[in-house]
Amino acid sequence: MCGRYQFTAEDNKEIQRIVQEVQDRCGRGKFMPGDVYPSAKAPVLLEAHGNVTPDLLYWGLQTSKALVINARSETAEQRSLFRDSFEQRRCVIPSTGFYEWSKDKRKYFFRLPDQPILYMAGIYQERDGKNCYCILTTEANASVRKVHPRMPVVLTPELLNTWIMDPAACRELLRKIPPQLLATAEDNQTSLW
Repeated sequence: MCGRYQFTAEDNKEIQRIVQEVQDRCGRGKFMPGDVYPSAKAPVLLEAHGNVTPDLLYWGLQTSKALVINARSETAEQRSLFRDSFEQRRCVIPSTGFYEWSKDKRKYFFRLPDQPILYMAGIYQERDGKNCYCILTTEANASVRKVHPRMPVVLTPELLNTWIMDPAACRELLRKIPPQLLATAEDNQTSLW
């Protein structure tokens, strides 16, 4: 589920602002917009000194067995790998959309209709001296279910601060039915491999 997503800055002032803030803080060339893969650094919105601010984090929590890039929202609060992060270190992953592959290995790009940004709920933690994040997933709604049974927890712009800053309200957000997404088949690449 959600093994790759897109973060492009074309004609989008909010994403351009995020890229500019990340480059100002971390230096030019530390991140280039485009497709984001597991273990790559990408912009993530998180709490810093009482404000929501972008920073560069690595996608995936490295364990002794695997790189964990997604966490089930239904069980994240109970699982030891995610529990503390769910309580204290929630983040938002800005994107222009995400990719998913069907059982027959067709690649699809999912995005919000008429919206340039798709925000995904996440959690983060320090692993081996690096800040790393994980995308929270939920049961797919009708717009994604034909391709895959899971999808990211999608947040609307007005809920970003609530997700990051309010532990009580964030549990309610996980119960919301995700918005309907548009799917586009990407026929020029038909598999992950």
